[in-house]
Amino acid sequence: MVDFEFQIPAAFDPFAEEDEFFDDDATGSSKKASHYLGTGSSKKAIHYVHIRKQQRNGKKSITTVEGLPKEVNFARILKDLKRSLNCNGTIVQDTELGQILQLQGDQRVKVQQFLVTADIAQKENIKVHGF
Repeated sequence: MVDFEFQIPAAFDPFAEEDEFFDDDATGSSKKASHYLGTGSSKKAIHYVHIRKQQRNGKKSITTVEGLPKEVNFARILKDLKRSLNCNGTIVQDTELGQILQLQGDQRVKVQQFLVTADIAQKENIKVHGF
C-alpha cells in the first residue's frame, strides 16, 4: 500500500482581516462621529464593516451589518437607521463577531451611504457583499 502525506487545511474565513492597523492621528474630528461614539480609547482601530444580505423565506430578506467598532453606540445607530430607512431592526449579540445590526429588507446601499455620511466608517473600509 502507498502512504500519502497531506495536510488537511484549517478552517478558512474569507472575511477575516489580516491585521488591525491603528491610526494615531484619528481624534474624532467630526461632530457626527462623536454623536455615535461611546466611551473608548483615544486610538481608533481601522475596522472593515461588512454589509450583507441574507435571504429568509420567499422574497423576504434581512441586511446584516457587522464589524462596527466596539466604542460606537449601537442602539443610537440602529435607532437612526430605522428612522431614515423606514424599516425595523435589531441588535444581535454573537459570541465570535460581537454585536451585529440586522435590518429588514435589502438596505445594503442605503446603510453604506448612512455610515459614510454619519462619519462612522470610511467608504474604503466598508465591504458590501452580494453585488
